Amino acid sequence: MKVILLLTFLIWQSSNENDSIQYGKASYYASKFEGRITASGEVFSNDSLTAAHRNLPFGTKVKLINLDNDKSVVVRINDRGPFIEGRVIDVSQTVAKQLGFYNKGITDIKLEIIK
Repeated sequence: MKVILLLTFLIWQSSNENDSIQYGKASYYASKFEGRITASGEVFSNDSLTAAHRNLPFGTKVKLINLDNDKSVVVRINDRGPFIEGRVIDVSQTVAKQLGFYNKGITDIKLEIIK
């Protein structure tokens, strides 16, 4: 009976709408990571619409919204990171350019998981 209750709780908790939205800082990969293998086993390309997140499953698609200018883009999670306090996601340089923060290096974002 305890196992059933625990599973019910976990399903309810993971379907909470608040779990699908995150706010924080986004940064982008340096050029030196081009061609390296990501945590998912893919070869990294700064030309792709991909990103690193600490714990979202590989393949998860998320919509990123730059809170400074309302530009948005959908990316796919294929790596782990960022490992700097306060940062929510690392994106490719192409994504940083589309979101309009390439010259700044970092920006405030809203992350929405696409279900």
